Amino acid sequence: MSGAHPDLIVVNAQVHTDGPGITSVAVTDGRISALSREPLPAGPRTEVVDAGGATLLPGFTDAHVHPLAAGAQLLTCDLARLPHSPDRYRETIRAYAEAHPDQEWISGNGWYGDTFPGGLPDRRFLDEIVPDRPAVFFSHDGHGVWVNSRALERAGIDDRTPDPANGRINRDADGVATGVLVERAGDLVSDLLPPLTEAFLERAFLAAQRHLHAVGVTGWQDACLGPLFGMPDPLPLYRRLAADGRLTARVVGALWWEAGDGLAQLDSIEERRATSTIGRFRATTVKVMQDGVCENCTGAMLAPYSGGGHHGTASGLSFIDPAELAGICRELDGRGFQIHLHAVGDRAVRECLDALEAAHREGDLRHQIAHLDVVDPADVPRFAELGVIANIQALWARRDKEIVERKLPLLGPEREPMHFPFGALHRAGARLAMGSDWPVTDPNPLWAIHTAATRLGVPEDPHSVGEGVFTEPLEARQAIDFRVALDAYTAGSAYANHAEHELGSIKPGHKADLALLDRPILDGGAGATAARTVLTLVDGRPVHDAR
Repeated sequence: MSGAHPDLIVVNAQVHTDGPGITSVAVTDGRISALSREPLPAGPRTEVVDAGGATLLPGFTDAHVHPLAAGAQLLTCDLARLPHSPDRYRETIRAYAEAHPDQEWISGNGWYGDTFPGGLPDRRFLDEIVPDRPAVFFSHDGHGVWVNSRALERAGIDDRTPDPANGRINRDADGVATGVLVERAGDLVSDLLPPLTEAFLERAFLAAQRHLHAVGVTGWQDACLGPLFGMPDPLPLYRRLAADGRLTARVVGALWWEAGDGLAQLDSIEERRATSTIGRFRATTVKVMQDGVCENCTGAMLAPYSGGGHHGTASGLSFIDPAELAGICRELDGRGFQIHLHAVGDRAVRECLDALEAAHREGDLRHQIAHLDVVDPADVPRFAELGVIANIQALWARRDKEIVERKLPLLGPEREPMHFPFGALHRAGARLAMGSDWPVTDPNPLWAIHTAATRLGVPEDPHSVGEGVFTEPLEARQAIDFRVALDAYTAGSAYANHAEHELGSIKPGHKADLALLDRPILDGGAGATAARTVLTLVDGRPVHDAR
């Protein structure tokens, strides 16, 4: 430490760092200036924070999140925080519609399929609540849109409307459209929603940023800089907030690759990158979506879904032809972009690995594949061999009702052992990064770390529902050690953002992006999920303070 007194010292802390027994951390000019096993000396203007034995962590980096959509969910008709109850959905939607009589469309987010008999909602449910206006609700995972009859009429969708490319209009046994639109079929309605004002978008984003800081997140990778979840492209908003200082997190943006536009979009993506390094923000990654999700049988599988799949998608959908995907990856890699691939099914994972292997891989671009619901055992060692980051969303890896009743029957017993194979990937030497995919699931890193280490649900999470969710691990062999999971959400995600030299660990010289909890958690006990973040620092300055 230099001769100057530190600006801040945290004492009596359980510090998560390489040195054993560290209890005190000093911050000077926004960086960690000293670590000690004893209280460090303070100057007359030094702020001293007594942790009282609680844990001090590196600030979490969420490796895969959608803050604008999440913030909009917080400000509109939010079903995501409700119990899985049709009555509660009905009450909440009705109250929202009555409170907003002047809105042309009633919209919201966050529904779960297992709330409804048969696993999916129906337009008639919404028709009863909102009969006079179009209504549209995005599912919690963003892969389904639930609409009423008025919305179908506005979009010109009837029972004879053909499915669009990479999408599906769900129909009942009589061929009648049910009001659930899967994948890109949702665009037929969401594209008609009135544009959101800049003022609303700013409020939504800043609400999401506050929430992320409140759970200890100091940085993230925005997994889609493009239209998503009915939201406009957030890139102009990031540029504005980064320029005026209101972006208090460190963000890497993943520019959206439009599957139907091919290589013609490369020049536009290059231009977007070139004009988007501002303050704490840079857009140096490209997001490529290769398949959908298993629950609606659009996740791309090597073998058919059990029961043959649904509506002609027996083995799911590859949104981009594998040969074309390899060409895309070669071009992006050659231009120095990190590639952030969405792959849920084992076939999509293999297609992504094949494409990255075929790319001319110069430099240290740190390509990654996110989600990895199912990975074929033959492909597990390829992550380490190819240097591909496994970007995992661990809160999903539990026996909740939706997984047990909707997903596992589609996978079948032969694929279940490789469901979210975090343990296998770690044992094979894969580098792990962790993210929430919020608003798909809650952004609390401590919840995800608990589930990664136990393969059980979180008592505080309203979506941990179902028999055995707290007692019966989902493929216990695929659990990872608590400390491994913690490092994935800190050092691993910082590495994915090319920032491990100054973020993701508590070391002298690193930026003082820190999260102080209200209790010790490093023993990995069950009480960690109830811990609260009481102080979050970015550059040594509070961005969340609940002391």
